[in-house]
Amino acid sequence: MDAALGAPEKMRERREELTPMMRQYCELCERYDDALVLFQVGDFYETFCEAAEASARLLEITLTKREDSTGTYPMAGIPIDSAESYIETLLDAGYRVAVADQVQDPEEASGVVDRAVTRIVTPGTLTEDELLAGDDNNYVAALAVGSERESRPEGGGRDGGSIPGAGEYGLALLDVSTGDFVATGSDSAETIRDEISRFAPAEAIVGPDVPEDFEGFDPDCMVTPYDPSTFDLEVARERLDAYFGVPEKRLASDAEIRACGALLAYAEYTRGGTDADGDEAGRLDYLNHLTRYEPREYMLLDRVALRSLELFERRAVHGDAEHTLLGVLDETACALGRRQLTDWLRRPLLDPDRIDTRLDAVEELTTLVGAREEIHDLLTRVYDIERLIARISRGRANARDLRALKDTLDVVPEIREAMDGVESGSLSDLRAGLDDLEEVRGLIERAIQESPPIEITEGDVIAPGYSERLDELRETERDGKQWIDSLEKRERERTGIDSLKVGFNQVHGYYIEVTNPNLDGVPDDYNRRQTLKNAERFYTPELKRREDEILTAEGRADDLEYELFAEVRAEVADEGERVQALAETLATLDALVSLAEVAAKYGYRRPEIDSPGSGIEIEGGRHPVVERTQASFVPNGVRLDREERVAVITGPNMSGKSTYMRQIALIAILAQLGSFVPASAARIGVVDRVFTRVGASDDIAGGQSTFMVEMRELATILRGATESSLVLLDEVGRGTSTADGLAIARAITEHVHDELGAMTLFATHHHELTELAERLDCAFNLHFSATRTDDGVTFRHDVSRGAATASYGIEVARAAGVPDSVVSRSHALVEDRQEALGDGGRSVDTDADSRSRPDSGADSELEEELRGIDVANLTPIEALTTLDRLKRELDSN
Repeated sequence: MDAALGAPEKMRERREELTPMMRQYCELCERYDDALVLFQVGDFYETFCEAAEASARLLEITLTKREDSTGTYPMAGIPIDSAESYIETLLDAGYRVAVADQVQDPEEASGVVDRAVTRIVTPGTLTEDELLAGDDNNYVAALAVGSERESRPEGGGRDGGSIPGAGEYGLALLDVSTGDFVATGSDSAETIRDEISRFAPAEAIVGPDVPEDFEGFDPDCMVTPYDPSTFDLEVARERLDAYFGVPEKRLASDAEIRACGALLAYAEYTRGGTDADGDEAGRLDYLNHLTRYEPREYMLLDRVALRSLELFERRAVHGDAEHTLLGVLDETACALGRRQLTDWLRRPLLDPDRIDTRLDAVEELTTLVGAREEIHDLLTRVYDIERLIARISRGRANARDLRALKDTLDVVPEIREAMDGVESGSLSDLRAGLDDLEEVRGLIERAIQESPPIEITEGDVIAPGYSERLDELRETERDGKQWIDSLEKRERERTGIDSLKVGFNQVHGYYIEVTNPNLDGVPDDYNRRQTLKNAERFYTPELKRREDEILTAEGRADDLEYELFAEVRAEVADEGERVQALAETLATLDALVSLAEVAAKYGYRRPEIDSPGSGIEIEGGRHPVVERTQASFVPNGVRLDREERVAVITGPNMSGKSTYMRQIALIAILAQLGSFVPASAARIGVVDRVFTRVGASDDIAGGQSTFMVEMRELATILRGATESSLVLLDEVGRGTSTADGLAIARAITEHVHDELGAMTLFATHHHELTELAERLDCAFNLHFSATRTDDGVTFRHDVSRGAATASYGIEVARAAGVPDSVVSRSHALVEDRQEALGDGGRSVDTDADSRSRPDSGADSELEEELRGIDVANLTPIEALTTLDRLKRELDSN
């Protein structure tokens, strides 16, 4: 990839000999040496030398060559009209793309046409609808490391006090397409990694002090060290001050200031040196607010939890995006609401009052059926005004964008009327925030045609009556064209030449065409303009005069229209902050309506929100995604509290253990984002973090086995879980020997119970763990049962107290299609094992606790344990596990 960046070596060596155009290309490549330069030549964007060779391979376009007096250069180009699709391919290949446009009319150029980079397209700074992946936010991040680990003492937060948790690392995230700009900080690298996972930036720049081995960005994220000077504290402070005022009032540490300042610098850089009109670009005027948030204000969902719980995407390679938690919640009517709902799901709340405020609004909307449906229908007419105002402010919006904004503003009074009588504080505040920007509506209505063309430089954009001077020019143009339209008929009558035609082309203007056989009838006032093979073209003095009037009026009108449009666009941009405030109001309303719609349609109930660590109690809970894909779903409940906080869950494969655990976590997440939940009743003590260890795969590229991935996830849980955390553990210890796996699983259960106190659901096939419920005060057993039949096994999918009595592994193997010969042999081996163990008396006595067993000699201990085995009640897997452990102990002695 790097070979295609920077100035081509062949050109650098012969710079002074290059033609003016190639020298211009070389200079742009040097200036934007971290990007592939697309260089406009007429109707194409061209690349040369190494960049051409790389482009031809990646884009599957023809590699040609350019020859001039200085040599031959490889060349490859793409049509400007379809450039976006090619740029997308370059971005996917890991390139930044610098688009160098002609910023001078070729007819006005005395030498080489001036060109300048008008935009730099990168994965995290996309603004083009064709390149953005749907309605979701597209973030670019900046990460800085401060020189101090201390929080800013006074003035560090919005309330003037210090903000806990801000320190060495500063993280900033910006969606250039919408203007969303947030920042946070922490003295913990792990916390910052988790926050990066929340937002999943498409691109990131890192400061000079960020460790090279920092691991936190997704493999698909383009991560690049950026100009160290932009991370300088004073430089960053000045840039932030220019945008938002004194940064110390908004941010909590020097690291956050440095990250935010550098990110603004990078966003300005991607705008290029000039805009499409050749004017200086840079500042992003539509960025009018920076939000600093504290990670501890939200439930933490790290990358592992996000993926294993399938909040936003399926773990299956070909998974349907609709079959995710976001997919089943998303009844939003517009792009604004979808992004808001996504953000709520990304950051569930921890403050019970804020949660209840949101729930109050959802509850009221569930009861106001008519109003809810009307509001939803009205919101379908709302355009993505967040991105519209960003384009307007950048000077890249066309006339249709302005009309789309106006059409949205037209809906606002109707939405306000539909909300008459709302009572909850949240909905009342939203209604009050429905600003229809009457002045902006009126301006666009007066100034812009109702159905304008996409192009804004070719006329028919400004509405009649807006500009008297423009109306005069258009009237002159129309009068002239009407005279032209009637000229052909008049000249045929005057000359008697029935085949005479009047036409126009860009080169010669208006003309009268007469075929060669009729040239004898041409009047004396016809002046020859052009000779064709079978005809001659003429003009008359009057036609020439009219042509000058038409073309002059048309050109002046087009220029005036563009000037007027630019003025209107700039005037609308001045109201950007109000438009963004309206966008936030509409987004919040749409998200609330969506939650209420889901609650009403699928029988969700309002959860009771309790204090952190007080436990979780669910009656008739359902998995919100699975219930949509199955004809029937068996509801199950749970009760976790300080007295019973560790549930050991046993049962056969396919019985529903994993689904059950996930549904409890998803119900807690739903409750804390302010949604009703799929349950007959639920009480949720606020959960500070959801940890999951529910399946892993090899990280081959990272050189880690399944077992290593599992252990790393477990280490994260054991380091970070608190009494207010919810921990899901599924089949821990499968990647090693049976004895080691059982030992790890048991030790983890004991540690979670004794040291962490976290609410824990532990699904396992190690039935020995069920014995812990008898010994650990706050542990208890749950199981999923099944019934053997002549055809195999039937799963009941309901959870009950107590431990499972069988694993049914062989029956599941048969149901999965394992050949009968293998199934029969498996049964025979199990029977052989059971016979080898012989009959025993009672179950293993765990009350004595093997960790403090008296030293009575290895042989006597084994003998005692063998006598205590209840073979008749052992499952096949338990028998094999016990035999393996006893044999290992005997061999070791």
